[in-house]
Amino acid sequence: MRTAKLILTLAVGLLVLLVGVLFAIHNTVKVSIDLIWIELPEASLSLWLIGFFVAGTLLGALLTGTRSLILSARLNSTSRKRRKAEEQLKRLQQPS
Repeated sequence: MRTAKLILTLAVGLLVLLVGVLFAIHNTVKVSIDLIWIELPEASLSLWLIGFFVAGTLLGALLTGTRSLILSARLNSTSRKRRKAEEQLKRLQQPS
């Protein structure tokens, strides 16, 4: 199973690489990007698109990771509170 997963991962990776190379070859038109306050230098369309795709992916991963850490901390805090409440309930239920 591990070998099949590795082969599938490599195949998908090679396919993505091939599509990226073909995309770069077919989109060689030079464009400049105007971001209202700043105008970026001319570069090929494929370079800009791939760059913005990578930047968006990294930003999305960063935001998702941050949110995941916040939720994990909240879950740990709630679990501690639940455990303390259960211990207190056991102490209160014991006959004196």
